[in-house]
Amino acid sequence: RTIGDRIGEAKASGNLGNTLKILGQFDEAVVCCQRHLDISQEQRDKVGEARALYNIGNVYHAKGKHLSWNMAQDPGSLPQEVKETLQKASEYYERNLSLVKELGDRAAQGRAYGNLGNTQYLLGNFSEAIAFHKERLAIAKEFGDKAAERRAYSNLGNAHIFLGRFDISAEYYKKTLQLSRQLKDQAVEAQACYSLGNTCTLLQDYERAIEYHLKHLVIAQELGDR
Repeated sequence: RTIGDRIGEAKASGNLGNTLKILGQFDEAVVCCQRHLDISQEQRDKVGEARALYNIGNVYHAKGKHLSWNMAQDPGSLPQEVKETLQKASEYYERNLSLVKELGDRAAQGRAYGNLGNTQYLLGNFSEAIAFHKERLAIAKEFGDKAAERRAYSNLGNAHIFLGRFDISAEYYKKTLQLSRQLKDQAVEAQACYSLGNTCTLLQDYERAIEYHLKHLVIAQELGDR
């Protein structure tokens, strides 16, 4: 501010916003991220504007998750305050998405699609969540980003469960399992086995369910995860 560096001030405000978000001070975080947005728009800095929109979406997303953690409820059956917060997150992600499309930034589009999928899932809009996660999946494959691909499969599996499409969920979870082994991520492998066990139970394939739950148990014991 002293040297009149507006872009620098914008970036610093954004960083403050992200730090306040991590500290759980969501309302203060929004104020700082909004300043980042305002200055970026004033300076016609499209990249900064896109970042600011994404960060504001993140703050509302984190606030919504934080509020809903205190109430153990299924996606979709949320109190009004939580719904409104997640809808705001979704709106900012949408604005970010249209701007990064304009900028031709595919990696940023992938992040926006993933977050839109997650917010729609929490809001109980499972078909919309699936559409966004499929876009996320396509971009992850484009970049050869195995970790993002794995997350997309997992999210697609979760959303199909709520639509009662257990067979499709099982296919996505199997892909999650395959990738978690490729990535040598045992905690994620265990999670995939757990999801597959539950899905096989829903499909009334109890033998397979037992196999997956036993695999989950073995990994949990190996990791010493009580």
